[in-house]
Amino acid sequence: MIKHKILAVVIPALIAAGAANAEEIYNKDGNKINLYGTINLHNRFSKNQNNEDDKSYLRFGLKAESQITDLLTSYGQWEYNIQTNLPEIGDTSGSQTRLGFAGIKFSDYGTIDYGRNYGIGYDPISWTNILPASGGNAAYSDNGMVGRSNDLVTYRNSNLFGLLDGFDFALQYQRKHSSNTTPHNIRTENGSGIGSSITYKNPVGVAVSAAYTHADRTKHQEDAFFSKGKKTAETWTTAMKYDANNVYIAAMYGETRNNTYIKTISGSTTHEGMVAKEQKFEAVAQYQSDCGLRPSLAYLQSIGKHIQTHGKQDLYKYIDLATYYNFNSKLLTYVDYKINLLDKNEFTSQASITTDDTVGVGLIYQF
Repeated sequence: MIKHKILAVVIPALIAAGAANAEEIYNKDGNKINLYGTINLHNRFSKNQNNEDDKSYLRFGLKAESQITDLLTSYGQWEYNIQTNLPEIGDTSGSQTRLGFAGIKFSDYGTIDYGRNYGIGYDPISWTNILPASGGNAAYSDNGMVGRSNDLVTYRNSNLFGLLDGFDFALQYQRKHSSNTTPHNIRTENGSGIGSSITYKNPVGVAVSAAYTHADRTKHQEDAFFSKGKKTAETWTTAMKYDANNVYIAAMYGETRNNTYIKTISGSTTHEGMVAKEQKFEAVAQYQSDCGLRPSLAYLQSIGKHIQTHGKQDLYKYIDLATYYNFNSKLLTYVDYKINLLDKNEFTSQASITTDDTVGVGLIYQF
């Protein structure tokens, strides 16, 4: 049976948080450094050329902590991604820092850190973002506080100051970031924002989570075609899951306001901006068999509303069939079949949204 520590490497959301079976490379005088990582040899097959080809990568990171006093501990984490499907000369895209933050833990009073981290809006989303080759549509990195972002100050408290097991809450602040390049990259800009989340997990495996973020929009975002003139961006998300007795079931529902990037091209005319309103729903069910197989069934959909000149449109909609299989504690493989439920129309063509099915296969080695 696949242990939870293996799944922490398989599941992208948990990879980002650091592998549970990281190797300790230094431990002296209260100072510790752990190394973790994964090599994902991943290939996709689709009629759409943008979704096909080798997508392999190497991802590794360091987690460190230092004991200051009996009550204070400093910590930090750095994670880097290297695309292994690129040529040695010329193309270095796809290699970048995913995480980089440092902070202090105050005993039962919680942790506070600053740097490049996961936005607090990702807390509920992570429960359904566990597919081997698909998924992750609801988490937009460098776009508000729902994915990995820069300049995040995050406070987290576990077990409500030690008074209530399973009850966690978090608060977050993000500093304004506006691009200096021309043309402006409104996709990765953000105004000053705040967010919060709460999570409760009971001993029998049932858990609930909710998150809310609110941020100002930059002037470049306000001037863009989609959601023109809107001054704030909001997201809220809630999720439930059951994780016990070899069964994993999770469902997530969320909405965004002026926070989901969109770009359309029609002839020589290009429009970009944010969807005025988005509703998204994701559900996944997995079963861990004793022989090592972990079949997975999922449904994911996002509906964009009040899109200028396009009205109401599906941004993504598909069924995902997948399975994992582990050879040992270090090596596992997977197959992922994405059944696309979108029909090709004027909007999907202009927005470059694929309507084709995709098959992903991969081999993962963890260290």
